[in-house]
Amino acid sequence: MIKFQTIKTRPVLRLEGISRIYHQGEKELVVFRDLSLEVFPGELVALVGPSGAGKSSLLHIAGLLEDPDDGDIVIDGQGCIEMDDSARTALRRTDIGFIYQFHHLLPEFTALENIVIPQLINGLGRTEAEERGHQLLAMLGIDERADHRPAELSGGEQQRVAIARAVANGPKLLLADEPTGNLDPATSARVYRQLVELARQAGLSAIIATHNLELAAKMDRQLTLDNGKLVDTSC
Repeated sequence: MIKFQTIKTRPVLRLEGISRIYHQGEKELVVFRDLSLEVFPGELVALVGPSGAGKSSLLHIAGLLEDPDDGDIVIDGQGCIEMDDSARTALRRTDIGFIYQFHHLLPEFTALENIVIPQLINGLGRTEAEERGHQLLAMLGIDERADHRPAELSGGEQQRVAIARAVANGPKLLLADEPTGNLDPATSARVYRQLVELARQAGLSAIIATHNLELAAKMDRQLTLDNGKLVDTSC
């Protein structure tokens, strides 16, 4: 297994001294304090931990969807803390792909159109966007479902479309929050395997939050978030 942390290269993601604290009256709820993390090019990291540990908050902060109370966020060498909303939106559009537990597909559009639309927004021509969409669906084994709307797809098929949508613009960083959490075990294992294969083929860096330790073990590194601390629990 590649030891990414020994490679002398710039991390795709660097979180330094990140804190997230909620205030409830006079009480403080510390989700995490002074948390740091680096993810290197091509590295797949599993993020595990009990419900409520702050995995989603950490992914939202890494993806510039939520501000930390303290600390620095650097994505592909760009400091993000001082960015305005438009700059953050532009960076998310080009450099970050998101996959959620729920697929969030646009119900009125086909599987292919759900993948094409983000590419059009990013400035790609329709022909090239559709070709890319078909390629991704084929890699995930569902190109024959390209013309079906989400309601006509199974849960596993919907999530594979969501995966294709997340990587369609060629992001450098993929953030996935329990991407197979709503699927049965057999479908979950298949979709997870395809997600990992696609990420590796594309050379993506990824943080994938999961409760499934068996699936997490297939990643390059396993990090456990518990009691506000991030611990490397890789075997």
